[in-house]
Amino acid sequence: MPASEKRFGCLGVFIVVLLCLSLLFNFLFLVGSLFGLGSGGPDKFRENTLAPGEKNVSAKIAVIRLGGLISSGDMGLSVGATPEEMKQQFKQALEDKDVRAIVLAIDSPGGEVTASDDIYNIIRKARDRKKIVVSMGAMAASGGYYAALGGSHIIARDTTFTGSIGVIMQTLNYADLFGKVGLQMVTFKSGKMKDMLSGSRPSTPEERDYVQNLVMQTYGKFVGIVAAERNIPEDALRNGVADGRVLSGKDALEAKLIDQLGDLDDAVKKAIELGGAPGATVVEYRAIESFGRLLRIFGKADSSKKVEINLGPQSSLHLQPGRLYLLPDILAP
Repeated sequence: MPASEKRFGCLGVFIVVLLCLSLLFNFLFLVGSLFGLGSGGPDKFRENTLAPGEKNVSAKIAVIRLGGLISSGDMGLSVGATPEEMKQQFKQALEDKDVRAIVLAIDSPGGEVTASDDIYNIIRKARDRKKIVVSMGAMAASGGYYAALGGSHIIARDTTFTGSIGVIMQTLNYADLFGKVGLQMVTFKSGKMKDMLSGSRPSTPEERDYVQNLVMQTYGKFVGIVAAERNIPEDALRNGVADGRVLSGKDALEAKLIDQLGDLDDAVKKAIELGGAPGATVVEYRAIESFGRLLRIFGKADSSKKVEINLGPQSSLHLQPGRLYLLPDILAP
């Protein structure tokens, strides 16, 4: 091959590579522009105006939404509420000097114990700086109610399902099924309690007592927080509504678990009152989509490949075995 043709071939390959790289960088730049990659400003949530305020009034009421299953964020879920997301939204509202009060709109059945406790503490600390009015939607039960206890004032609709003060842990036992089909689990363990939640064998009385004690410890903390926040004797709760039952908003008001019946508009009015902000603009926080967030939506948190044997009905909540949850029993797998 003549040297001139060889040089032309190498140059052509080099130009094609440059063109491909240019297209790639331009695509990433475009996606980053559309989804907030490296967006200007420190705020991670944009403000959508729900109700304009009066002219020359800079005061705002911020609406923060807590919806779906509450989790720590490492469960492979693409929807729901996490402590980190709540923390960032409250941080933005607290640092905005124009935000005079916050409305926390909850529509959640609850979720993971630790995540619910984290969110409760985030809200409780925030109320020391600004008033927080909780507005319960269709459901604010168990972990959702736990989180609501951090607010300054709790409002629920009469049709709201709330309460469900209790803790649940479940595991599926398939030992008899394995025996019928000729399967046997082979387990190597360092101690007798290491596989105490294994479904491949019957649990022992000692194991059941141990797990029940763990559940009751968490339940005791939950009831203690309800008693302290709602000024209700703990014994009255244990012997009354704190048995895991779901209550309507009306029943919750009678049980003193909430302060008022009403909807989101009523919660906004209360926030304006508590925040001393007549004529305030009502804004709602929405996540600014980033390129990384977009990838997480289409991907999975855990990309490791694993073999799964489904031995029961699939739960749309995808709860993980071995975790304690604050959920109504009807939503547990």
